[in-house]
Amino acid sequence: MNSPLSAIVVMGVAGCGKSCIGAAIAARSGGRLIEGDAFHPAENIRKMSAGIPLDDSDRAGWLVRLGQELQATTQAGERPILTCSALKRRYRETLREAMPGLVFVFLELSPAEAEKRVLARPGHFMPASLIDSQFAALESPRGEPLTLALDATQPVDVLAEAVDSWLKRSGERSLAQSA
Repeated sequence: MNSPLSAIVVMGVAGCGKSCIGAAIAARSGGRLIEGDAFHPAENIRKMSAGIPLDDSDRAGWLVRLGQELQATTQAGERPILTCSALKRRYRETLREAMPGLVFVFLELSPAEAEKRVLARPGHFMPASLIDSQFAALESPRGEPLTLALDATQPVDVLAEAVDSWLKRSGERSLAQSA
């Protein structure tokens, strides 16, 4: 018997590669990529663009909306692959409440590497000046259930394969089986 498709959140600080890795996982699994940044309200975008870090109240409605999107995608019979910073445990718990059994892929990298990547990213609303605030807010998900931590400096295909292998080992449907 096949186990159910796992909804996956690709998480980490700005610049860790959430969008690239999420897209690779979605392509490999036939899943639907949900870009968490696309669901930020205009006020959140204005704050970040101005170099003002978001606080818990700024993120609360956004996280609820992302949970609703996870549910809707699953109800449509698709595997959601969500990109979301999910920096704090309470943020991850909000998403887990919306989608029990949610899998998290934590992309780790150093503050220096995050800054280098964000500086090289043209046209994004998240300035490199907010990298320190991201690391200050980050509560590592290591040790939380259904969470895989990976070195974000590895090549995209290596990371996607690591997620697939981990899903197989944990009894979830692998990415390849889902396509």
